Amino acid sequence: MACIQHSRNALRRIIAKETTFKSSDGAMHPLLYACQGVRYRKLEVILTTSIEKLGKAGHTVKVAPGYFRNHLMPKLLAVPNIEKFAHLIREQRKIYQPEEEEEVKVVKETMEDKIKEYETAAKRLAKSRLAFRVGINTAKFRARESKDDPIEILSPVTKDDILKEVTRQFNVQIEPDNVYLPSPLTSLGEFEVPLHFPKSIPLPEGKVKWTLTVKIRGK
Repeated sequence: MACIQHSRNALRRIIAKETTFKSSDGAMHPLLYACQGVRYRKLEVILTTSIEKLGKAGHTVKVAPGYFRNHLMPKLLAVPNIEKFAHLIREQRKIYQPEEEEEVKVVKETMEDKIKEYETAAKRLAKSRLAFRVGINTAKFRARESKDDPIEILSPVTKDDILKEVTRQFNVQIEPDNVYLPSPLTSLGEFEVPLHFPKSIPLPEGKVKWTLTVKIRGK
């Protein structure tokens, strides 16, 4: 902010000093020329401060005369691209050089990191029960021959449903390849859905494979 304010004060002094510029000299003051604008071409200006979608402080850009005259010029956000102002901007930036933006480095995820994520997910899911509330097929429910027949549901539970609910209920991200579900679940009940994780992840004591308990209940 100190850099911007100091630059603007210096510009004001230059403008005030040169208000005695005479039209009889056969030329127009560059600021007046810029403010008058040229109808069918853009003006080259030097930005005194960074403006989003336009440029950074010190950059030379082209703008419409009206935009410079009505917005940039009154607030001293930019000055005409002439040597006097260009020199002033360069000198001011030498004194008040803004701090360079810190470069953001993207760190690639290693296989070790991926294994740790899988291990965390596997341990979390092994202790959890994924619950679904679904509607039942009333017609088939009434047509059952015995109470032991499975109660069919209106909308089968698919692998995609399981992935979405795991994320929603447990805040755990797993891949489709991690869930083994050859066919959708079509009835009420409790199911053990196999999970595929790297063999390097140790299984809990007493388990021979990773599984996810899925409980489907009627509404």
